[in-house]
Amino acid sequence: MGAPPGNPPDGQTPLKGQSRPKKIAPLRPPRWWMVLAVVCLALSIWLQRPGIFDHQLGNIFTWALTLLACSTLSFWFVFRSGYSLLLRILYPAAAMIGVALFLTFFRIEQVTGEMTPIFTYRFAQRPDEQLPPPQNSGDSIDLQTTGPDDFPQFLGPRRDAVYRAVSLERDWAAHPPEERWRVPIGAGWSGFAAVNGYGVTLEQRRDQEYVTCYDLASGELLWSHSHAAQHNTVLGGLGPRSTPTIDEGRVYAHGATGVFVCLDGATGELLWEKNLPVAFGASVESDVKNIAWGRAGSPLIVDHLVIVPAGGPGGAPGGGRNISLVAYDKKTGREVWRGGNRQVSYSSPALATLAGVRQVLSVNEDNVSSHDIKTGAVLWQHPWPGSSAANASVSQPVAVNAQSVLLSKGYGGGAELLGITRSEKDGAWSVTSRWKEPRLLKTKFCNVALLEGRYAFGLSDGILECIDLKEGRRLWKKGRFGHGQILRVGDVLLVQTESGDIAMVDASPEKFRVLGEIKVFQSKCWNTLCLYGSRLLVRNDREAVCLELPLAPNSPGS
Repeated sequence: MGAPPGNPPDGQTPLKGQSRPKKIAPLRPPRWWMVLAVVCLALSIWLQRPGIFDHQLGNIFTWALTLLACSTLSFWFVFRSGYSLLLRILYPAAAMIGVALFLTFFRIEQVTGEMTPIFTYRFAQRPDEQLPPPQNSGDSIDLQTTGPDDFPQFLGPRRDAVYRAVSLERDWAAHPPEERWRVPIGAGWSGFAAVNGYGVTLEQRRDQEYVTCYDLASGELLWSHSHAAQHNTVLGGLGPRSTPTIDEGRVYAHGATGVFVCLDGATGELLWEKNLPVAFGASVESDVKNIAWGRAGSPLIVDHLVIVPAGGPGGAPGGGRNISLVAYDKKTGREVWRGGNRQVSYSSPALATLAGVRQVLSVNEDNVSSHDIKTGAVLWQHPWPGSSAANASVSQPVAVNAQSVLLSKGYGGGAELLGITRSEKDGAWSVTSRWKEPRLLKTKFCNVALLEGRYAFGLSDGILECIDLKEGRRLWKKGRFGHGQILRVGDVLLVQTESGDIAMVDASPEKFRVLGEIKVFQSKCWNTLCLYGSRLLVRNDREAVCLELPLAPNSPGS
């Protein structure tokens, strides 16, 4: 057969009107860099499988491996492929210009609990910067009168994430919650404390940290107290983290930079103030370095004392030692005692009675300790590894009964049940580990709620989990709610999801069942819940909402 029209036979000079065939450069084999890229992509997909890592660690490794895979493929394309020089120049140039334009107009505002970045327009004002300074109503209010509906501190009346004053209607389809009010609020991850129809919280507006008081009937802001302070990190977010405590008409609040105040609950007037980093020898720089995501300990009232995590230099050259807890006279602010020698974590002190002795429990940076109420002396302690600048400890210690304490933690820590005994002969304390399981109750930001002293519920790596405390085994783990918060109310669990929903789940060890769910927020929510009678107070770093929850027919408040 002859050569195709327009092409001369091989080895012959083309005739007039014929063109020489174009030679296409062969693509070079990808070799080792192509294999590396494929392996990285495969590993990034494998790391997303449940149970491989905590989700946040899996996401970090996935981002890193994906970036490595893309870089490897780009290297191959630019330096080793057979494509034209122009194309190999245009590709990286276009990619760099695209990245530069994106970073010019957008920035990472914060991240989710699973380390997924949240981008925002770079030149937009933050929501807290758009809020005016709070305007006080000028009216004096009553925070001295107490009642059975009160929720006066972090996680409720007993600081255990359980509210016992009411029973809730379980059918939200027939009896849906009703929104009573919604108001803009400053940034921060503080929750509400509520007494006598008023709610107090902490919030950030511009460069001022505020303690604010709201009317629960209307959402009206009644009074505020401010001081110049701001804590802001990409990973932790902006604003205060702890929840105020209300006691005998006073409000105690601990800010993210360590400013601790006692206020007159009637007007918000300052009664006394402590700057904890200064009091314990830590500079601003060392405090931020050692407690990277802001101080989060909520004040604990015990008898005539108010107790908060203290802190210290954290091994800074020339600086003294860390102090785990400090107790002040709640009326005068006079220091009464210092206890422990570990750096603080993001947990809050808790009151417990173990082996017949009332004591204060503290989860510190790398251990858990128990303290004598009168002197602060350490009664017992147990290792609980962590770092307040890395794998932080956040969750509360929970006294299961008079002989055991439950610990839980994210970042691969899991759960451990401690047995606590005291010798009748010499009063010596003994701590044993009854069981320890890193796969259970990986509560990164959340706290656990107990049922019947036998079962524990918590958001484990963002999934609701129920475990049997006696046997240290999982009963069920279902429902992806993210790194939100929970509150048990009778036979149901209220779950504030990280994405902004409120779900009601059957508090049953038998099986997982969602009873109802409503959308409340459109943005991330890490704040704890507050229930005052039938009024559920929820907030995030932009809005505060009051929901009226339907009560069960036999509920005390119905």
